[in-house]
Amino acid sequence: MFAAEVSMTEPDGDADLVRSVIAGDDEAFGELVRRHKGAILRTAARFARNHAELEDLGQEAFLRAYRDLRSFRGDAPFGHWLSRIMVRVCYDALRKRRREERDVSLESLAAPVADPSTENGPSAQQARLILDRAMSRLKPEDRMVITLFELEDRTVREVAELTGWSETRVKVRAFRAREALKRSIGGDDER
Repeated sequence: MFAAEVSMTEPDGDADLVRSVIAGDDEAFGELVRRHKGAILRTAARFARNHAELEDLGQEAFLRAYRDLRSFRGDAPFGHWLSRIMVRVCYDALRKRRREERDVSLESLAAPVADPSTENGPSAQQARLILDRAMSRLKPEDRMVITLFELEDRTVREVAELTGWSETRVKVRAFRAREALKRSIGGDDER
């Protein structure tokens, strides 16, 4: 099915807007952006380190969507199709960040965050720093699956649809990612 044949079951008229964009109406794409920007940025916020990176991730997702709009088949809602693009953009950003972080000295990564052994345990801020540091040490695929499962409360099926992986691969990847995260937080990261 071509994008021009998108079904009319699309909620809130997204199908009509997609057809209009393909016909050359750029304002219709602006409306799609307005409708879906919040959901896309909420997903990106789980992966972005700061506001500028969040904006970059969102912009990249919408640029890819615009460029690939003709490939939208309409067999799933436009918002779901756009979410898959956002997940791929975030995954690409994680892989790029991972390559860049290899250039950072190991001492800076191994430096203690703070002394979490206070009487009441680590503060919320210290715990967040520890988690952020541990997550940054994970492979991009592991970080993606932990974020989608644990932080966004997605189901196995949803993660499989968003990543393009089989449900079995998602389950195995999630198990391994959790184990890697435990090792990273526990300090016996083998790398």
